[in-house]
Amino acid sequence: MSLQLTIRERLAVLAPLELEIQDESALHAGHAGAASGGHYRISIVAQAFAGKSRLARHRMVYDALAPLLQHGIHALAISAFSPDEARN
Repeated sequence: MSLQLTIRERLAVLAPLELEIQDESALHAGHAGAASGGHYRISIVAQAFAGKSRLARHRMVYDALAPLLQHGIHALAISAFSPDEARN
């Protein structure tokens, strides 16, 4: 199973309305930390983020991906929005 699919499955707990996962690992080839895992950029829209701070949203994503942050993901950029924010 690909890591992107595993990321998608783990983030399903947040019931995303939109989810985009970009593997940016190739942009970091040769970077010392790149050997320990990939570099990913995630854009996610979920009702679960409504009324939550940016920090709380990131914690929710990190919690969902916790095992992958130990093995598989070296760097993660997160854009997390509530549905109302995504419409604007």
